[in-house]
Amino acid sequence: MQSINRFIYGPTAEEKVRSWQGKIRGEQRQLDREMRQLDMATKKAQTQVKQLATKGDVKNAKVLAREVVRSHKQKDRLSVSKARLGSINNQLVQQMSMLKVTGALQKSTEIMKLSNSLVKLPQISQAMREMSMEMTKAGIMEEMLDDVMEMEDDEELEEEADAEVEKVLYDITDGKLGAVGTVKDELPAVQDSVDEENEREELEKLKGRLSELLDG
Repeated sequence: MQSINRFIYGPTAEEKVRSWQGKIRGEQRQLDREMRQLDMATKKAQTQVKQLATKGDVKNAKVLAREVVRSHKQKDRLSVSKARLGSINNQLVQQMSMLKVTGALQKSTEIMKLSNSLVKLPQISQAMREMSMEMTKAGIMEEMLDDVMEMEDDEELEEEADAEVEKVLYDITDGKLGAVGTVKDELPAVQDSVDEENEREELEKLKGRLSELLDG
């Protein structure tokens, strides 16, 4: 009888909640993978910044340091998004408790607010849109508005990042680059460049990998 009802009416409310919780756990694992990959790429970039600074290549060191700053901000966004997924899961646990009492799912402005913010993250945008549509049909939330994606403003990044780049350079290079004042454009090289062409290729690959992770 249960299988017949499921065929006619679809999954029960409890089954729907269990399914959403499973999807949320999957998206959290995906964000964990993204953060681990970002960590590895960032560590490589920091090593490269130190090598460039040692050789006096301040221009490329600053370019790569800016990517390090962006990667730190991206990791913060991913971490916050994972926590928001956890909050949605907690709300669904409450829905399950209410379901046993009232026999129906309840509308939740908190789930709607959290879902709206998560839809803006490219890494999980599609999954969250699909889940939000299912929750809307189930009566948990109202139809989502098509908010404009919050894209990082390049001009704002330029204004914000300079001080952070200086700090990152100072920290990564043990004080060789970056300080309270501005970074000098040139430093005396303390070791000979062995293969500049290969280094440039490696630098471009590293920047490309970081950009790929940052752009989702």
